[in-house]
Amino acid sequence: MAKKYSPKAQKSVETAMHKMKEGELESGKSHKKVTNPKQAIAIGLSEARKAGAKVPKKTS
Repeated sequence: MAKKYSPKAQKSVETAMHKMKEGELESGKSHKKVTNPKQAIAIGLSEARKAGAKVPKKTS
């Protein structure tokens, strides 16, 4: 069964991916440029969680 993400979460990930491609996305405290698409997705989902969007729990 596929995971369900809200439209707000999808938009957040889309924005993070766009910023990464433009070279504007930076990671947490280190402020290093993000070049890995998987890391950009993780940042987008994290921002969506903080904003209260419906995002499935992290897998450990």
